[in-house]
Amino acid sequence: MVVGSSPTGPTIFTARGQILNDEDMTKSKGMVAAGHELTAKAGVEVLNEGGNAFDAILASLAASCVCEPILSSFAGGGFLLASPAEGESRIYDFFVKTPQRPEDQGSMDFKDVDVYYGSVTQKFHIGKASAGVPGVVLGLFEIHKDLGFMPMKEILAPAIDYARKGVRTNAYQAFLFQVVRDILATDQTCTRLFTSPHADDLLLQEGDLMILPEMADFMESLAIEGPDLFYRGDIAQTVAGEMEEGGLITRADLEQYDVARREPLSVDYHGAQIEMNAPPSAGGLLIAFGLKLLEQMDIAKCDHNSEAYLQILAQVMDMTQKARLEKETLGCLKSCFLEPDFIETYRAEFAGRPAVSRGTTHISAIDADRNMASMTVSIGEGSGYIIPGTAIQMNNMLGEKDLNPAGFHNWEPGERLCSMMTPTMIKWPDGRQVATGTGGANRIRTAMLQQIVKLVDYNLSIEESVKTPRIHLEDRQLDMEGCFDGSFENLLSRYPNHNVWEGLSMFFGGIHSVGFDARGINGCGDPRRDGFAMSTSV
Repeated sequence: MVVGSSPTGPTIFTARGQILNDEDMTKSKGMVAAGHELTAKAGVEVLNEGGNAFDAILASLAASCVCEPILSSFAGGGFLLASPAEGESRIYDFFVKTPQRPEDQGSMDFKDVDVYYGSVTQKFHIGKASAGVPGVVLGLFEIHKDLGFMPMKEILAPAIDYARKGVRTNAYQAFLFQVVRDILATDQTCTRLFTSPHADDLLLQEGDLMILPEMADFMESLAIEGPDLFYRGDIAQTVAGEMEEGGLITRADLEQYDVARREPLSVDYHGAQIEMNAPPSAGGLLIAFGLKLLEQMDIAKCDHNSEAYLQILAQVMDMTQKARLEKETLGCLKSCFLEPDFIETYRAEFAGRPAVSRGTTHISAIDADRNMASMTVSIGEGSGYIIPGTAIQMNNMLGEKDLNPAGFHNWEPGERLCSMMTPTMIKWPDGRQVATGTGGANRIRTAMLQQIVKLVDYNLSIEESVKTPRIHLEDRQLDMEGCFDGSFENLLSRYPNHNVWEGLSMFFGGIHSVGFDARGINGCGDPRRDGFAMSTSV
């Protein structure tokens, strides 16, 4: 399939803002939005072969493990929000779980490293003991069992092809290799896997070909043997054996892993139904809380992207974090967070204030029948440990401070970790619908809140809602993209601890969205993270 703007081929939304014309949107059989061109293309190929949106998003998931290896992995975890054209929406939770705590933990492979987010450096913990029990492989098969149409062999075929023939490293992926360079340097296998073919002392550079034959072999075996290969077979035996020296995951942890199915958290906001990830994950609750604060006001009276608009959003972000700290227990929020009395306390505080004063990726898919899927996956920053013979890097979720508020290795055994990830559906009474989501750690909740407001209150297009600038407020630190028009002296004086970024930045997430309206299917990939939205052939 030729990628480009040809009227007979798929159309891609890039940072240059290519868009589908009305005729193409009406004819399109579907669309996939993702964080890499080939991730989106894998899903589109499956749609063109007759697969549905769920087949497509699984194909894109597998492709992301090849094309976006710093963000996605078969040894990571994530969530799918599935919205079938017929039937109720459901959440598939395949996020990582904590291991059963061994009586004698011995000497743990658990060390801190620096991660370089541009000019900002943050410490994370990596090593075998930072890895939680991964869920991506079982999630892939459980979703396929319930919702898939095509054989798994055909769903994995594009990703296998990419891994076998190689993927050219783009500028964003080359940047990510530099972000986590200290992690990749801790293990010889990891270093060798991502070293530039042109210089032994450099990681993969833009334009370098990354070939992963071992991952291709793994996927071919996976298509034949199913998830038992990973959780009970040869891979399970390898992982458990390796973890005996410095790690925590056992054979029993892998065998007992399960995928949770649950109803999404659903809230009404200004005439639209917002479906999001449900507890024990925190992201949906926090976004819902912010929407409840905004529910009784008409934010659209403020000019879009004006100082007054941003002041309201900043206050909502501030109070959402304050409420989270009040109600959070061991990193997981409870349903009482949305009780009317608790919300009213913060709404009153909001009304009384003056008007002035990390490695995650997302995929959204839609097919011709209007089945819609929204999936967010992550490996944290990666543990630096590669499962031998697979080219698969293990997650480091047990080494992320945000996911372990009670302290490292103080978790309850066999528990699903809390997450900020929240794949989202927005549905209007007139039939319009958007599947969306983002990566970005703690910026997930603020990025999604802003997109929902832009789509629902300001009636912006998907493309506008993704590309307009964002802010993020946390611990009274205001971060603001530097492409807003106008003066914001009052906002910046209210938050003296602030940082105005130069243009759009990956710091503020990567929202990849698809949807449909009266014109047909449309979507957008976030230029902050080199996103693509690709339609099927018309």
